[in-house]
Amino acid sequence: MGTAKRERQKAGHQARLNVERSMDRRDQRRRRLFSIVGAAVILVAAAALFTALSDNSSTSTTAATTTTTLASTTTVSAATLPSAAGKPCVAFNDTLPPGSPEVPMPVGETPKSLVVQDLVTGSGTPVAKGDSVTVNYTGVSCSTGKIFDSSWTNGKPVTFPLSQVITGWSQGLVGMQPSGRRLLVIPPDLGYGSTGQGGIAPDESLVFVVDLISTGTSATPGTAAN
Repeated sequence: MGTAKRERQKAGHQARLNVERSMDRRDQRRRRLFSIVGAAVILVAAAALFTALSDNSSTSTTAATTTTTLASTTTVSAATLPSAAGKPCVAFNDTLPPGSPEVPMPVGETPKSLVVQDLVTGSGTPVAKGDSVTVNYTGVSCSTGKIFDSSWTNGKPVTFPLSQVITGWSQGLVGMQPSGRRLLVIPPDLGYGSTGQGGIAPDESLVFVVDLISTGTSATPGTAAN
């Protein structure tokens, strides 16, 4: 009986050991599984973060490039343009803004003095020296045939005091009547001279077609008419 009892105790003890070992192995498997899952989650999160940072970096680079491009476009000045001295006038080769009349170019040698030609004769009180005028206009560089400025682009006429514009305008518009259209061919010394201006090259002759809306004795410079 004593031996049988000891055998039963031994068997029970072995069974408990087996159960404990089984539970330990199960716990170890769970810990390994949790470790693997945790590592996978960390890797996925890291990959997502890297992708987000890469996208942001790409966006920032693109924005910087755009800003640079935009900065390069807006800082172009006449100083970077070659002089137009000695270059002949060429035919018009640009796209007119909606509503703008055609610009007849004096192809060939540039004029040495101001050319004034009425394309359409207006009526009413003519422009006097020192007046302010409300006009629509298109300006073209003689040596390139390209438009450098036009009120038609914004779809509104503009008001200028003749005392605050280039000499070619202050002289060339005197005597013009409302509803008239006038061609001005302006040599460099009556335009922007040897320095140029904005997109106008140094020593550039200028061609304008001007539609006179009205004339008066005073106005705010450079304002768009309603």
